[in-house]
Amino acid sequence: MFKIVSLFLVAIVSPVFAQEAPAAKTGAPSDGYNVHVLAPHVVGGKVMGPFHHYCKVVSPEPMIECLIYLSTEPNAHLVQIEYIIAKSITRATIPLTQWNKNWHDHTQEIATGRVQVLDLPADKAKEVADLVSTTDGIIFDLWPHGSKLPTGKVSIGQSVGHKNLTPAQFKAIPGPKK
Repeated sequence: MFKIVSLFLVAIVSPVFAQEAPAAKTGAPSDGYNVHVLAPHVVGGKVMGPFHHYCKVVSPEPMIECLIYLSTEPNAHLVQIEYIIAKSITRATIPLTQWNKNWHDHTQEIATGRVQVLDLPADKAKEVADLVSTTDGIIFDLWPHGSKLPTGKVSIGQSVGHKNLTPAQFKAIPGPKK
């Protein structure tokens, strides 16, 4: 009887522990930031940069995150973060007044000619630019220019050439390019 109860408990309890066991690590959140983009930003009313963006797609809408540095040096400080999100999401969620203040349209930014996709063949760089043109971006400036340390003051950067949208432009969200 003891043997039957023991086998029964093993059969019931083992799968529970197996489910709670940590999964094998397949990577880290920092993996995959390998799309290198160069672009200036407006910070505190001044054009600065160009900044080196290292980006990765984190979900298919698209939602893209970029770690931003002043240089490509191995020990360069992380000075900004940009979230790049499908216009269909941002414009359904963010009020126009807030969008005009903090967000920018990547179609407008790319059209300025100031954005460069680096380290990729021209056809792949165009694919990246075409995808990003379906998005809006918001830049968090984390390290005040000229400061030896981050101060805790976070500001919102902006794309060079940003133009406020009218209500009609804001609602007119183009579909993905095929």
